[in-house]
Amino acid sequence: MRRPIFHFAYLVFAIVFAAASLEGQAIRTGSGEPSTASRSTFRVCVACIRAHMEFLASDALRGRGSSTRDELTAATYIASELRQYGVQPAGDHRGYIQVVTVDQKTTTWNVIGMLPGSTADGRKSAVILSAHLDHLGVGKPVNGDEIYNGADDDASGVSAVLEFARRLAHRRPRRTVIFVLFGSEETGGFGASYFVDHPPVPLTQIAVALELEMIGRPDPSLDRDALWLSGWQRSNLGPELNAHGGDIVADPHVSEDFFARSDNYILAKKGIVAQTISSFGLHKDYHQPSDDLAHINFQHLDAAIESLLAPIGWLVNSDFKPHWNSGGRP
Repeated sequence: MRRPIFHFAYLVFAIVFAAASLEGQAIRTGSGEPSTASRSTFRVCVACIRAHMEFLASDALRGRGSSTRDELTAATYIASELRQYGVQPAGDHRGYIQVVTVDQKTTTWNVIGMLPGSTADGRKSAVILSAHLDHLGVGKPVNGDEIYNGADDDASGVSAVLEFARRLAHRRPRRTVIFVLFGSEETGGFGASYFVDHPPVPLTQIAVALELEMIGRPDPSLDRDALWLSGWQRSNLGPELNAHGGDIVADPHVSEDFFARSDNYILAKKGIVAQTISSFGLHKDYHQPSDDLAHINFQHLDAAIESLLAPIGWLVNSDFKPHWNSGGRP
């Protein structure tokens, strides 16, 4: 049953207000016990991450289906968070949302924010941090559930990008940082394809792009709780991130060709060193209604975002530009 419009608008406002007020507070783990890590270890705002996840992956957004009003609602929420953090709009008409016409009938939406570099040289070199905001929407019921919430895929990545935006906005990096949340990744990368043809800065100024995709659960195929980089062997990016505080391993699922299955691939085909950070372990909830909040490992998600603070902090304040290894460029 459709909710009255005024009630849904109030829900969006309430969630945004809650996210703004939660910073610095501890969250509870799935067991209901306070997380020791959230009190003493993490420097990320674990309550903010939880709030993003609880809204983006909620039934209220009906799975954020590509090119649906629910995707637009997600985009509007993300834009409001970027506004709150002080990130500059870089979408259409001095706003955050970039409207993408898929076929003049179908529309999708990207969200784009920017932190201009703090130095003249830095403003000539941009780093993209991205995720995709859509999922599969409402589909065939499985065990009575028809909403494909997309908590891991990819509310987890969106939450990470928002947390990086929140932190970096307070420090104004040396380089320009562009935060992009792509629409309609699930139906063919339409948001990313439009973005590369309508970027906020010339593509020649984009030094590197990192996509965050499915980091809400640990990969059981690894011998420790870690993140992996798609297309590790294609560039020198992974080793350099590790040399500056990262703990990222090579993609253990090479046969799946994940490098070519996220929005990063569309940027990579333009020559940009663009790769995806993930911890997807081929779990059975992939593209199922069961990819919901109940199956998110929040301790892993918080730790994953935390582990990237140092290497991303280095990346946005350095003059490093990764290169493709021989035969690595798609």
